[in-house]
Amino acid sequence: MTHELLGGSRGAEPPGGRLLERARSGDKRSVARLISMIENDEPGAAAVMRTVYPETGKAAIVGVTGPPGGGKSTLVARLGASYREQGARVAVVAVDPSSPFTGGALLGDRIRMRDGFLDDGLFIRSMASRGHSGGLARATLRVVNLLDALGTGVILVETVGVGQEEVEVVRVADTVCLVTVPGLGDDIQALKAGVLEIADVLVVNKSDRPGADETVRDLATMLSLGKGRLEFTPPIVRTSAQSGEGIAELVAAIAKHREWAARSGERERRRLAAARGEIEALLREELVRRLRGRVGADRVDDIVKRVAARSLDPYTAIDELLSTR
Repeated sequence: MTHELLGGSRGAEPPGGRLLERARSGDKRSVARLISMIENDEPGAAAVMRTVYPETGKAAIVGVTGPPGGGKSTLVARLGASYREQGARVAVVAVDPSSPFTGGALLGDRIRMRDGFLDDGLFIRSMASRGHSGGLARATLRVVNLLDALGTGVILVETVGVGQEEVEVVRVADTVCLVTVPGLGDDIQALKAGVLEIADVLVVNKSDRPGADETVRDLATMLSLGKGRLEFTPPIVRTSAQSGEGIAELVAAIAKHREWAARSGERERRRLAAARGEIEALLREELVRRLRGRVGADRVDDIVKRVAARSLDPYTAIDELLSTR
């Protein structure tokens, strides 16, 4: 850890203090470094989050999810450009598959939205999922909260795109856009995976392809057969991310849902659920950290080896770990 990151001499100020000060002034490198601190749970990360948390809750957070091949990244780029035209500060958090060797994001933000890198009002960050289920990285909500506190007006969260377990995005986003395309046969798959049930806006991208009408009709049918929502029915928006067709309609649909969510109490319900999920996640992490400190790495390694050798079952292993004094 550098002297700069620690914020000077010991006790002078909390770790990350100077980085946070520069990030507030709009320095993208400082923002990126703070995100890395939070993502890797480095010393000072908790102090930063404690400092900024009272300033969160202002940004419009839009999740973009759906099966691979739907053009989510291009759509997110179009959305970001549209919000920038409205004058909003925009951040894109794109959760990518992890490298099995380095743990880093396989795609990375270097190939995303290249035209926006010189725009001071646009920040782009790729995060590795690191094997975390649900289509999001473990630290996604914390990163979103940081960007929110730094004055970002719109935060676009793009999930990893695994197509089966992406429902956790509802815990982060105020509005969830489910993206599909004609001809992939993913509509039924999305319904089975439960993704359709958490969608606030349904997007048929690449709608200039043959079969778009059938896809829209199938989605409308599935909405009518599902549990449904008494107050808000997810609209189906046709887009072509390549040409920009339908982007204005999508932005309008997102705004309409946001207004309804604020009026109906849905946004508050989601934020309560997000807060509960975050507290439980942090509690699990802290309990595991404390348990490892009390038991010791050698003891844990020994029990792991015994379980792998089938000389000890996992349930008894937990009992032994918890009973260690």
